[in-house]
Amino acid sequence: MRTFVSYVLIAWLCSSGLATAQVADLRSTTQFRVCADPANAPMSVKDGDGFENELADLFGQLLDRPVTYSWFPSGMGFITKTLRAGTCDVVMGYAQGDELVQNTNHYYTSVYGIVTRKDSDLASVDHLTDPALKDHPIGVVAGTPPATIMARAGLAKDMRGADLMVDRRVQDPVGDLLDGVRDGTLDAAVLWGPMAGPRIKDDPDLQFTPLLKETSGPKMFYRITMGVRPGEQEWKRELNSLIRRHQDEINAILKGAGVPLVDDYGKELLQ
Repeated sequence: MRTFVSYVLIAWLCSSGLATAQVADLRSTTQFRVCADPANAPMSVKDGDGFENELADLFGQLLDRPVTYSWFPSGMGFITKTLRAGTCDVVMGYAQGDELVQNTNHYYTSVYGIVTRKDSDLASVDHLTDPALKDHPIGVVAGTPPATIMARAGLAKDMRGADLMVDRRVQDPVGDLLDGVRDGTLDAAVLWGPMAGPRIKDDPDLQFTPLLKETSGPKMFYRITMGVRPGEQEWKRELNSLIRRHQDEINAILKGAGVPLVDDYGKELLQ
């Protein structure tokens, strides 16, 4: 459905030069207007504690504009109700290649990984085809790329799924899986690094092991961009320039938050 809607919208936007001009005119030149989920910890949080909030503050400072937000739960309708509606101008974190937005250059690459207790028998596992994982309850968010590899590896009966599309104001699937590892009801959880890393960076009992050794698809690493409206080429170029010139500051925020960063090919951790 998201792909179908994006095709219809893009076709409409490209049907006339006037439509493109109208889209470009939506961007504010007095505020840095961010589209965000109010309860998508540790990324965006309405109280400003997320690392995407911190990144938004950085870009607001660089542009010398106050940061304002258009809040809406992530999932179906998020882009339509925020970016497309013209109430905001940028989504801080968006996977490269999604048709609903125009992507800037990526500003970080991260990876899925395995969360275990540090004293666990599974603490040394670093790939999903490791036989050691069999017959252990393992949490995974349903519909995410690792679930496919785990099923192919014969781990279907061991998987304990959590829902992907939820209202995070009332549900916290990643937090629930991490609690399961902490209390022993799960022996491991396979999670997206930016969601898991910041939550356990100060945890004395848990560790995150990135999945850098997977040899079959789907891939475990993804490049993260900012999302803007199709047709807003000048705005995209302005953000690209800021990303290029301030990459070290961006990396410092991400590393400080505990986000695992890898090279563009998902092969090595960046220190």
